Amino acid sequence: MEQKKSLNYYMRLLHRDIGYFVIGFVIIYALSGIILTYRDTDLLKKETNIEKTLPKNLDPSKLGEMLRIRDFKVAETTGTTIYFKNGSYNSSTGLAKYVTKESLPFLEKFFNLHKAPSKNAIHWVNLVFGISLLFLALSSFWMYKKGSQLFRRGLYISMAGIAIALILVYL
Repeated sequence: MEQKKSLNYYMRLLHRDIGYFVIGFVIIYALSGIILTYRDTDLLKKETNIEKTLPKNLDPSKLGEMLRIRDFKVAETTGTTIYFKNGSYNSSTGLAKYVTKESLPFLEKFFNLHKAPSKNAIHWVNLVFGISLLFLALSSFWMYKKGSQLFRRGLYISMAGIAIALILVYL
């Protein structure tokens, strides 16, 4: 007669198999998350020189909107030329010259997966991945028998991790 398998057995089995299954996603999310942390720097970005003809005599407050530059600030105005970070605008000719820095195209695919909104069909991948990670975190409590030294150690480490995460969130 076959012995009945315990909940611990099934949780360990699922933990192992789901862990192996999501490893590709974990690598993609980890790398894209690390790179996105530095999105305000020039890390892995390419420069593109842009020249646009805009209406003449634009108000500096409208210039940022027309160029679609976030946090636009005028650095200096000399005669008919308005200088801003990475560019200039000649108000008499309407010519704007500036440099944009954009992520490399292959990285944009990773970022789009990482930041997919609910309107995008790929958001289901994010949802399943998030649920899988939640399962992996919770199923780890079934890796060792309750009351064992390793189980208690896991609880202490988990409590420390949760406390540090909450502290970092609320700083």
